[in-house]
Amino acid sequence: MKKVLVCREKDERETRVSLIPDDVKKLISMGFEIKVVSKAGLKSGFSDEAYKNAGAQIVDSEESAYSDSQIIVRIMKPESIKGIQKDTLHLSYMDPFNQKELLNEFASQGVQAVSLEMIPRTTLAQKMDVQSSQTSLAGYVAVLNAASHLPKALPMMVTPAGTINPARVFVIGVGVAGLQAIATAKRLGARVDAFDTRPVVEEQVKSLGASFLKIDLGEMGQTDQGYAKELTPEQIAKQKEAQAKVCEKSNIVITTAKVFGRKAPRLIEKNVLDRMMPGSIVVDMACSTGGNVEGSKLFENIVTENGVTIMSGDMLERQVPYDASKMFSGNITAFLTHFYDKETKEFNVNLEDEIMKGCLLTQDGKIIHERFKN
Repeated sequence: MKKVLVCREKDERETRVSLIPDDVKKLISMGFEIKVVSKAGLKSGFSDEAYKNAGAQIVDSEESAYSDSQIIVRIMKPESIKGIQKDTLHLSYMDPFNQKELLNEFASQGVQAVSLEMIPRTTLAQKMDVQSSQTSLAGYVAVLNAASHLPKALPMMVTPAGTINPARVFVIGVGVAGLQAIATAKRLGARVDAFDTRPVVEEQVKSLGASFLKIDLGEMGQTDQGYAKELTPEQIAKQKEAQAKVCEKSNIVITTAKVFGRKAPRLIEKNVLDRMMPGSIVVDMACSTGGNVEGSKLFENIVTENGVTIMSGDMLERQVPYDASKMFSGNITAFLTHFYDKETKEFNVNLEDEIMKGCLLTQDGKIIHERFKN
């Protein structure tokens, strides 16, 4: 198993590509054979010529290359898997908790489906973690988008005409996206506050020069996968009120609270938005999973009656596709390299390996992952 097909994304909004020419060249030198669908990397800044120079074969469509492909890589889940051969290994985002029908289709067709979201968040698998690599860039873009819409400057400025106070930025959720948002806002000169339900991140927040909002919510923590644990209704109510007081004074609020496999927690409701200053910006990075902010809409910006702009913060990494593709490609390359036997020059689907066991959902005509079995 070493024949790889790199797909062109079907969604017009998608700008990334799953493998870039430099990594294609590296994989080919190891023994992989790689085909790339024409114009797959165009929106990311990678031409067909660059892939040819790296040693890849350019094909007109993914469907025409299915019969001669053993590994298929793409960014987003496929619209259809018709034509993909039995035992082919398919790698992409899968949204597995919401795609039961697609999982059944993969199983019935005998395709081995890897969900990139399910790669374990362990030290060994860190270099394969697409969630972290992509959300880091999204956190950076969230701040830039908010700053570009804010009717005031972010840094403090002392001028002959007077002093401009720094903008106040409040980041809710200090995971990978939140940390990058904090770092970016600080680099732009803003005063930054942050909150997370995991007290363990306070030191990281302070190391970036931000203030950590302390709210006594009782027992908190994180899951084995590194995600924040779900709060009780009482804890959520207490958190919301403490956050509301900071939101009132903030020019930019960025919410990053996604709970994988569940609906996003509602952190900011209309009554809080009503208390915020006109011209304030709220970026909701959980729009696609229900939203942290009341009234937010996926891929749309909404302006409230009192002049607060709610910005959609999903898939922001698509705005920096060159680097997003480079990082995603590095994750895929690390995954392919980890399971590649250099002696036999074959990729091995090794279910004794915890990484493969954690992310392979279908095999041998059935759903094999414990969390998604019928």
